[in-house]
Amino acid sequence: MKNLYYLLIISLITACTLGNEKASMEQIDKAEQAGNFTEAQKLIDLYIAQNALTEDLVYQLQWRKDRMRRIIIDFDKSKDDVLEVIRKYYPDVTDEQLAQWEHARSLESMVIDGEKRYFDRSANNLFRIDKEAIDRKREVDNPTVTPQSEIYRLPELVAELKRTGKTQSSPVSVNVRYRLTLHADAVPDGEVVRCWLPYPREDHRRQFDVRLHSVNDSVYLIAPQHYPHRSLYMEKVAHKGEPLVFAYEFSYRSVAEWFDLESHGSFPSYSTYNEEYKTYTAERPPHIVFSDSIKAISERVVGSETDPYQKVKKIFRWIDENYPWAGAREYSTIENIPEYVLANGHGDCGQVTLLFITLARYNGIPARWQSGFAVLPATKNLHDWCEYYIEGIGWIPLDQSHGQNSNVDEAGLRFFFAGGIDPYRWIVNNDLSQALYPAKLFPRSDNVDFQRGELEWRGGNIYYNLWDYDFEVDVK
Repeated sequence: MKNLYYLLIISLITACTLGNEKASMEQIDKAEQAGNFTEAQKLIDLYIAQNALTEDLVYQLQWRKDRMRRIIIDFDKSKDDVLEVIRKYYPDVTDEQLAQWEHARSLESMVIDGEKRYFDRSANNLFRIDKEAIDRKREVDNPTVTPQSEIYRLPELVAELKRTGKTQSSPVSVNVRYRLTLHADAVPDGEVVRCWLPYPREDHRRQFDVRLHSVNDSVYLIAPQHYPHRSLYMEKVAHKGEPLVFAYEFSYRSVAEWFDLESHGSFPSYSTYNEEYKTYTAERPPHIVFSDSIKAISERVVGSETDPYQKVKKIFRWIDENYPWAGAREYSTIENIPEYVLANGHGDCGQVTLLFITLARYNGIPARWQSGFAVLPATKNLHDWCEYYIEGIGWIPLDQSHGQNSNVDEAGLRFFFAGGIDPYRWIVNNDLSQALYPAKLFPRSDNVDFQRGELEWRGGNIYYNLWDYDFEVDVK
C-alpha cells in the first residue's frame, strides 16, 4: 500500500551507505529549516530505515522529502537569470538594490544547500510588487491598459440588471477543448498512468447545461456531483519514446451575477446556530487559522463594524490596496497561505482569496472557496475566487484578486467584484483540500486546489515538471 515496500527498500539501501550514524527528527527539522535539503532528505531515509515506523508516518516523511523537491523546482533561477530580466528596466542594477528588494520580500529568494536560488517568477514579480519597479516598467514598456470594467462590460451589465431587477445576466455558451500531455518516458514503458482532469460542476446556479462531447478513451469516470473537486478520470498505458495524451471536449452555459448591495440598506442578523453558519465561519487548518496576526489585522481593518456587507467591503478593499497580484509558488509548498501573503506582501488569486475567507470567517461572515478557470478568450487561465453569505440574500460571489474597479466612481461598479462576478468562469471546485474520485493514492501535486489535473502511477505522484496542459475556449 502506497508503495511502502519500495520505499522501505530504498531507505534500507540508503541506510547502508550512510554507515552507523543515528538520525533523529530534531536533526531532520534543523536541516530542513536551514535549507539543507539534501542533508534533510538523507536523514529522512536514514530515520525510516533505523526505526519501526507506522505506514502513515513513513508516508508523511516521504511527503516531506517530496515537498523539498518541489521547492527546489520552484526556486530554479540563479542570480544571472534574474539579472537578465531586471536589466531590461535597470541596466545598472547593483547588488545593493538586489539585497534591498530581497529584504522587502519583493524579490523572493531562498538559500538551498548553501546556494542562493531565486523563485522562478521572482524577477517578473518584482515589477508587480515594488511600486518604484512598477513605475519603471510602465515607463519603459509604455503599455496600453484596458480597464477591467471595460473588459467585462460591467457598466452595461449593471445597467441591464438594474433595469430588469434581476441578479443574473443572459447566459453565454462556452466550449472547452482540454489536453494534458505527459512527457515521453516520464514513467517506464508499459506502466499504467492514472489521470484526473478538471470537469465542470452541474450543481451551481451560475453554470448549467453541461455536455460532454468527446473523450480520447472509451473508458472514463466522472466524479459524482457531491465531490467538491469535480473530475473526469482516465487510465492509459505509457509507451517508450511517446508522450501520453489525455484529452476531452465539453460545453456549458454560464451567467454573470450581481447583487445591488450598495442600495440594499441594513441586513438581518445571522442565525448563528445554523450548521451551515458554523461550518463556514470555522477555522480549517492549515490555511484558515485565526492567528494572532489575523486577529490584529481584523481589529485594525474591521474594528467595531457590525453590518456584514460593510465588513466584507472593508476586508475586500484593504486586501486589494495592500496585496498586489504576483505569480505564486506551488500551494503544496506553503504551510499557511494567508500568513505567507501577510509576510510577503503579495499573493495570487487563490492566496488573497484565502486571506479574505480567513478574515471574513473570523468576523462572523460565512465564506467558502470556489475555483476553476477564467475563460475569457484573451485572458484564459486558472482562477480562484469565493462566495460569502448574507441573511436574506444567500451566497454572493466575490473575486478578491479582481479587486476594485478604480477607474469608475459609482459604488456599484467600483465594488462590483465584492458582490458579483462575470459570466466567463468554469466552476470546478466548491471547497479546498478535498478528495478526488476515485481516490488518489499518492500526495497530490496541488493539495489545496484542483485545476490543471493530477497524475500518478504505481511508483508515485507525477509532478507538474513532467507534464503540460493546454486548453482552447470558444465563447458565444
